[in-house]
Amino acid sequence: MDYLKLGVPAAELVLRCAVVYLVLLFGLRLFGKRTVGQFTLFDLVFLLLVSNAVQPAMTGPDNSLTGGLIIIAVLILLNFAISYLRVRVPFINRLVEPASVAVLKDGKWQKEVLKNEGVSDEEVMEALREHGVDSIKQVKVVTLEADGSLSVVTNEDGAGQQHRRRHVRFVRHG
Repeated sequence: MDYLKLGVPAAELVLRCAVVYLVLLFGLRLFGKRTVGQFTLFDLVFLLLVSNAVQPAMTGPDNSLTGGLIIIAVLILLNFAISYLRVRVPFINRLVEPASVAVLKDGKWQKEVLKNEGVSDEEVMEALREHGVDSIKQVKVVTLEADGSLSVVTNEDGAGQQHRRRHVRFVRHG
């Protein structure tokens, strides 16, 4: 039953797993506002390579079934804990969830925001066209949401009609 015998202490596996999880969580947070459905081929290749590269960092010299089960349990618990805390602790939420930002206000481009978020004018215009908006002068605000989608609020009838585009892909440049 050697496949059940740990090659390293369980506490070491827990520590290794937690460190790798947290580093990856914050590293992937730098990806910007994208969801899995919006990943490019390059993003997928990157994630596959990263997952392969960090596996030895989590397991160390251990290749036991017990070690694998411990790592799975730690990952599930960490994921649950982060999800739980981000709803209840605003600071944690700010760390793991990017804030929504306006990229166009009252018909004026927010150039610095566009640059920081890696969004082009053309990508925003594409979203506007999808909502039947012909000109940026018709726009009260376009918001790049935390999930990578664009929300468009128009000036129609002064009431501000809101539209939301779900399938936007943004690539953080630089």
